[in-house]
Amino acid sequence: MGTIIVACQTIKHELNLAISETKVEYPIVFVDSGLHIYPDKLRLAIQDTVNRIDHVDTILMAFGYCGNGLLGIKAETARLIIPKAHDCISLLLGSNETRQKIMKEAGTYFLTKGWLEYERNILADFEGCVQRHGQKRALEVMKTLLHHYQRLMVIDTKAYESSDILKTTQKFADTIGLRHEEYPGSMRFLNKLLTGPWDEEFIILEQGQKMTFESMNSDNTSIKQTVFV
Repeated sequence: MGTIIVACQTIKHELNLAISETKVEYPIVFVDSGLHIYPDKLRLAIQDTVNRIDHVDTILMAFGYCGNGLLGIKAETARLIIPKAHDCISLLLGSNETRQKIMKEAGTYFLTKGWLEYERNILADFEGCVQRHGQKRALEVMKTLLHHYQRLMVIDTKAYESSDILKTTQKFADTIGLRHEEYPGSMRFLNKLLTGPWDEEFIILEQGQKMTFESMNSDNTSIKQTVFV
């Protein structure tokens, strides 16, 4: 028996870095990150992936709760190790607390290279809107959608050269009228998922146990859901 990782495609770069840092050799199965905007479909895709896994006793779930996308997830033949992370932002910042701190400072729209590559994202939506309705109307739509946000923040996870995306994100921020900032990411949470200890920062579901609302709220913290895809 062994261990396998089921992961959100959005954090592929960061997970590969964490694997390199921890030297683990677990196989990975990625789930289509584009499903984040459809939590029910995401849940079904994750459950289907888990159902198809056999001959392992531990499945490491490289996901945050992601709009209840993990609610009801279970494995019949293995235990599931799930970070108590409200979403992938918390995973890439290293903790829920860091995410809370940033969000208290200002309304923040987060981006990484993975979100630009694999997710439906606000930059692509803007370009599509420009093509359909022109620059002026697209700006009106974007400013309405983002009226609660003051800044666009790129999480620099060191999993790639941030310069690969900064020119693009800076241009978008300038166009929309958002502050553009970078914030250092952290592999701490992902590294701990891979190596343990699986302590109070994780949910451990034994064979046949389902993820519940009670499990997801067991850390007694509350984070307002943020749109970042």
